[in-house]
Amino acid sequence: MSVKTKTITVFRGDGIGPEITAAVLRILQAAKAPLDYEVFDVGAAVYEKSGAFIPDDAFASFEKNKVMLKSPITTPIGGGFRSLNVTLRTKYDLYANIRPAKSNAAVRTPFPNVDIVTFRENTEDLYIGEEEKIDDDTVHAVKRITRRASRRIIRDAFEYAKVHGRRKVTCVHKANILKQSDGLFLSVFHEIAGEYPGIEADDKIVDAVCMHLVMHPETFDVLVMPNLYGDIVSDLTSGLIGGLGLLPSANIGDGYAMFEAVHGSAPDIAGKGIANPTAFLWSACMMLEYIEENEIAAKIRKAVDETLPNTSVLTPDLGGKGTTETYVNEVIAKL
Repeated sequence: MSVKTKTITVFRGDGIGPEITAAVLRILQAAKAPLDYEVFDVGAAVYEKSGAFIPDDAFASFEKNKVMLKSPITTPIGGGFRSLNVTLRTKYDLYANIRPAKSNAAVRTPFPNVDIVTFRENTEDLYIGEEEKIDDDTVHAVKRITRRASRRIIRDAFEYAKVHGRRKVTCVHKANILKQSDGLFLSVFHEIAGEYPGIEADDKIVDAVCMHLVMHPETFDVLVMPNLYGDIVSDLTSGLIGGLGLLPSANIGDGYAMFEAVHGSAPDIAGKGIANPTAFLWSACMMLEYIEENEIAAKIRKAVDETLPNTSVLTPDLGGKGTTETYVNEVIAKL
């Protein structure tokens, strides 16, 4: 029986983006993933040549294929263009940002029992980027929370917990201070929680969550929260498992899906051959699961788990003495 091939869009990004993209595509090919690729250069380097951060044909490819694998893109701090990640999430209504953080026995941290999935609302909150300069000394920023956006991300978190046999969903908020905006998010959470009597539901203030995460992370299961808290808390969870180089993510909407590593473009190590592709590879596994290629995703995950104990092939950020190439070669050998 012939296997139907799925065409996906690939953005190579900036910094280490092209290196980890090449690494992950090699592994996907070795795993015999039934994929074809439409690969595009995007980001600051492309802008310097063409005047567009994302070329029109790259947008058209994603709109046709509906699934994207995107490596990191550099975003200027304090000026320049708006984050292309935020632009893509808003343009295609990729409202659910899902970031699983799970301890791996081969990566030594003080927290061996972390298994947390963060559901971050992806389209509103302060990330709408609406700011107004009142005078030279005052700037206002708009925090937008809507019932519609809150309902769909919270329901997705509960549905995920139901399908995956998770025990608890925790709402993270600051409704004690932001009584209307976060208060709306919290009220929607309790409303929807009532529809899932088999799943424990609780809520915690975001600062308390951060404290408990670094003391007793094993007490958390599925977390759901507005955009800004989700960005910060999910980075914190990555630190519990060994760093951003081990944290994958999915950005899911009703019609489109984008899979990316959470870490930045790391221009300081670009071209040195030591970029860690793990987070991007695990994001690709989430993509495979999204298109129902679960067996291939499981095979790749197993190969990575068998590779991580071998420090001679790992990249320096994982405590290894190897390179991107030695890491990829070992994963392929385990396949």
